Formats: sequence, C-alpha cells, structure tokens
Amino acid sequence: QVQLVESGGGLVQPGGSLRLSCAASRSILSINTISWYRQAPGKEREWVADITGAGAINHADSVKGRFTISRDNAKNTVYLQMNGLKPDDTAVYYCKARIWTDIWHDYWGQGTQVTVSS
Repeated sequence: QVQLVESGGGLVQPGGSLRLSCAASRSILSINTISWYRQAPGKEREWVADITGAGAINHADSVKGRFTISRDNAKNTVYLQMNGLKPDDTAVYYCKARIWTDIWHDYWGQGTQVTVSS
C-alpha cells in the first residue's frame, strides 16, 4: 500500500507557472509507476505524465514542452512543473501510484485544484 498527498495547486494567470508535489508514504523507487492525471469539470479524467521506478518519463502531447515530471528519491516525492499555463489546464490534478504484487494495484491521492484565469 501507499498513501499519496498532492500539494501546490492554486490560482495562476495565463502564462504563469506552478509546481505540484505528490508525496508518497513509501520509497518511490519501489513503485512501478507514478502518474499525474487531471480532471476538468464535466470531463473525463485524463493522463498527463508518468515516471517509472527506473526513471522512464512520458508526457501527454497536450502538455509536452510545457509540463515536466520529475522526482526526488530522498523525499519520496514526484513533481509536476507546469509552465505556460492556459485556461484549458484548469482542473483537479491527481497523482496515482501503480504497484505490482500479484496483480496491479492503483492508489490515488486526494487531488489539488489548479485554476488558470485572469
């Protein structure tokens, strides 16, 4: 099992930046994949980026070049640096940990609100 706590959301103007944090209750190196998702009002939750335990990184095309996922192993924390924010980026952002034991287990954080508005 793992508990995840997101932080860093808030209100920002278009073009601004935010850095989200996802703090895990166990070593993130023991977690197969940690992902960021987002869900805007009235829309389905969508994948944003992920990082594997081995350090492989992927970003959705919609955020590539603007958002960057990274991690601090010593702090058991995964970050999402968001630059060039647009109103369409407004959503609740969630992190998810996927862990393999005998089956895949998914664990979600509570989410953090990001609002991009002037």
